[in-house]
Amino acid sequence: MSELLKDWYNRDTLTEFALIVKAIHPPFLAEEFVVDVLAETWRELELKARGRKIVTVLGQFLPQDYPAAIEILKQIVTRYDGNVIFCLPDFVEVYGQDVAHWDVSVGAMELFTQYASAEFAVRPFIINHEDRMMAQMNEWSKNENEHLRRLSSEGCRPALPWGVALKKYKLDPSPILPILERLKQDPSMYVRKSVANNLNDISKTHPDLVTKIAKEWHGKNELTDWIVKHGCRTLLKKANREVLAIFGFGDADGVDVSGFSLGADAVRIGGEMSFNFTVAVKAETKVRLEYAIDFVKANGKRNRKIFQISESVFKGKKSYEKKHSFADLSTRKHYPGLHSLTLIVNGAERGTLDFTLNT
Repeated sequence: MSELLKDWYNRDTLTEFALIVKAIHPPFLAEEFVVDVLAETWRELELKARGRKIVTVLGQFLPQDYPAAIEILKQIVTRYDGNVIFCLPDFVEVYGQDVAHWDVSVGAMELFTQYASAEFAVRPFIINHEDRMMAQMNEWSKNENEHLRRLSSEGCRPALPWGVALKKYKLDPSPILPILERLKQDPSMYVRKSVANNLNDISKTHPDLVTKIAKEWHGKNELTDWIVKHGCRTLLKKANREVLAIFGFGDADGVDVSGFSLGADAVRIGGEMSFNFTVAVKAETKVRLEYAIDFVKANGKRNRKIFQISESVFKGKKSYEKKHSFADLSTRKHYPGLHSLTLIVNGAERGTLDFTLNT
């Protein structure tokens, strides 16, 4: 079975879905629907583009009256749990933008998100009708259903991956803050993770604001503490001294590092590079260990990525042997050239070693 996410949507899953639609709405032309979806450039389309094509073709085969089509989809979403369900919120985004259908579209997103998140679908509504949609998001943040509470945060993230950027909230995230404040002690990890991710988005454009929030929130509730820590992960990687201090990683000078070395001076793409070092502290100290690799990009320039090793409290001496894989990933392709590995202790660089990556 293929590991590509886009292959969630294939002839078998489309056929299964089409038969469910036909069972609920007999006039639906199931075979023709599948043929039209798979026509032309289907093989070249990635995950989101495939979902959009399914929805676009679905709109051509369902009743042209939008509320009637939504009623059919509402029945489907409660009976069908196959992969095609994940693109159904997109139907609202594509066909439900008319303000005359506001209540129908909001009601559909409210239902659909409990089966397949409407985090992408809600964003054009925020962009085009900010006050009205954010008022709805605030109402969802009070809902008993964790999926709706999560949508209230996830849907307004300024830089949601794969989603349309909310440029206005990148400039001024203040409309988001009441939602995050309300959810900062949410009992659901599903919701708390979204709140943390929203904070992390904001930290990339407003680090001082997130630092201020972290100081205000931290130390009062263990659920909130988790949100703050996860929401500050970018600031921690950037060695923000104020944020490091919040979590007890302010002391870099009290940590001695010795024996930092690489296992080789060269490694091939697909191989592993090992490295060693020893950490010693005289008094009990909270230590955050990371390493950075300056990767060569396709254009020959270098780009740094930071990887966490550990966080711990200890006293005395401890030796480490770590390995980093240079196998190509869907999210990272490696290129030959001179790379560097830097050891980082409590946000402070403690040595850099060069090595060559070969084909």
